[in-house]
Amino acid sequence: MRGIQVSEYVKGPQELKVTEIPDPTPKPDQYLIEVHAAATNFFDILQVQGKYQNQPPFPWVGGAEFSGIVLATPKSATSPKFPVGSRVFGASQGAYATRVCAAEPELLAVPSGWSFVDAAGLFVTAPTSYGALVLRAGVKAGDWVLVHAAAGGVGLAAVQVAKAFGATVIATAGSARKLEVAKQFGADHVLDYRDAGWADKVKKLTPKGRGVNIVYDPVGMVDKSTKCIAWNGRILVVGFAAGAIEKVAMNKVLLKNISLVGIHWGAYARNERQTIPVVWEGIGKLIEQGKFKGTVFTDKEFVGLESIPDALLALGGRESWGKVVVKIPQSGESKL
Repeated sequence: MRGIQVSEYVKGPQELKVTEIPDPTPKPDQYLIEVHAAATNFFDILQVQGKYQNQPPFPWVGGAEFSGIVLATPKSATSPKFPVGSRVFGASQGAYATRVCAAEPELLAVPSGWSFVDAAGLFVTAPTSYGALVLRAGVKAGDWVLVHAAAGGVGLAAVQVAKAFGATVIATAGSARKLEVAKQFGADHVLDYRDAGWADKVKKLTPKGRGVNIVYDPVGMVDKSTKCIAWNGRILVVGFAAGAIEKVAMNKVLLKNISLVGIHWGAYARNERQTIPVVWEGIGKLIEQGKFKGTVFTDKEFVGLESIPDALLALGGRESWGKVVVKIPQSGESKL
């Protein structure tokens, strides 16, 4: 097969090369998947540089999120959930290749009517945002929700989930194009977080200037967000895309009765596995109702394994929005 194999750490994605490598050998509990699309993530960039917490032994194939078709079912499964030919998406090490192996808990069926490209970017972002807003913050009709970095992958998912539950969404982003995208995905109000007065503007938008009920923060803007949150508000700590783990003035948390709520979706598989199907069932209902759609970056198309370095650079350079996904045509399949 062809893939991006890492035999030594690189300075950046531009050094990654596509080569001919042996087909992966599935473990007894793994499916063999023909990859038709692969999504990019910031951790993919860190991993090829040797900076991620999960570093496989050399050599290894890059990438994690994918979608494709089942070629072979697990040898240990008497009645596999996904028969040969099934359209699936999921996450497993080695997505930047024409074939990948994945265990059943790492796979889901591609939603009806969805393309491989749309499905490839669903596995990480959708449950993170649904789990945060629905399970952790209890979003409901009438809430005002502030979504930071709203044009990112988890941000656009959060905008859609909040709207689906009847909330009013204020979205922040760092460019006119990203603000436009947030609007297109349902945000009611948009603000540029480069404006030093964004917190005051958020507060003025809310009824009687009370502030928002929920803040969804994948960036690291908790302390500033305490200025525009309402009494009994919940701030969801989703990540630190800005690069620094911030320190919060805890007196503000006390004075407004604020709840700081963490969401680490990846840890549910270890600590609360029974919740995972509940979350995906909820996401599935939103998709069926037409309230949740794919968040694939469409300003530029990435086709073929050779375009993965450019896709990662686009992601890392913050010029993109949503999920940057690469279409991976198989032999005999058109690249167009």
